[in-house]
Amino acid sequence: MTQGNGTTVTEFILLGFAVGQEVQYVLFLVFLIIYTTSLVANFGMILLIKCDARLHTPMYFFLQNMSFIDICYTSAITPKMLLNFLVSDKSISFSGCVTQLYVYGIFATIELYLLAVMAVDRYVAICSPLHYPIVMSQRACIQLVTGSYVMGSLNATTQVGFLFTVSFCSANTINHFFCDLPPILALSCSNVDLNVMLLMIFVGFNLVSTLLVVFFSYVYILAAILRMPSTEGRHKAFSTCASHLTAVTIFYGTLSYMYLQPSSSESQENDKVASVFYGIIIPMLNPLIYSLRNKEVKAAMKVLVKCSS
Repeated sequence: MTQGNGTTVTEFILLGFAVGQEVQYVLFLVFLIIYTTSLVANFGMILLIKCDARLHTPMYFFLQNMSFIDICYTSAITPKMLLNFLVSDKSISFSGCVTQLYVYGIFATIELYLLAVMAVDRYVAICSPLHYPIVMSQRACIQLVTGSYVMGSLNATTQVGFLFTVSFCSANTINHFFCDLPPILALSCSNVDLNVMLLMIFVGFNLVSTLLVVFFSYVYILAAILRMPSTEGRHKAFSTCASHLTAVTIFYGTLSYMYLQPSSSESQENDKVASVFYGIIIPMLNPLIYSLRNKEVKAAMKVLVKCSS
């Protein structure tokens, strides 16, 4: 990108974590274990749902897509981070940085909308069980997932597209361990007000709109559960939502903390910690949350283990 004083920025330097080399080796091992666990758990969830006919329902169709999305967006940032723990050259080409930002932006946004879709699925299942097969038909499920992908692509394409309108002079050290938009914009030597405004609008809209869907879905779900006559029925209904509610709380809480806090040098350091949790740890936790708290998944896993032994 040639802008500013005629300087061409062809690469960025990912500053990463300000720790000693020995600590970086420890972090490499820790994050390698987390990343490997994430890949194994999410691929395992996809295969388990695909192989067990009892799990061929809308809820598990969405969960299967979530596992795929988790694999994609954590793989967009984690391998490069792991490599940078081991090498002294922490550079990334401009095109590589943009690609990383684009892929990460697409799939992180898709997960927001997919969590909202799953909330609607639980609302229909609990509040209108007789209409559930009709409302959540295969066609409707595919349309909802496709819509999530469209929104993710729209968000990432807009943000990355407008990134090419800003100027980069000589500063090229990104105070992060991956190419996220706020620290990239912080390096620009031109006016980035439009980019910041677009970031706040898109992130705000994606967060607020999907969170409202989740919130109102659970308001109606809670009302329906409280009207149930039996304690067993209420417990069973709530247990079907517990895993999703846990995933929603962790995901939205971390994302809101990252993007909606005031910008400062301290917030940039906090963003790194939040990004680790959001982009690396959550993709590992999601399949564990859904498998450990879900009787159908645990039953399918037992059958699979017996068949393979």
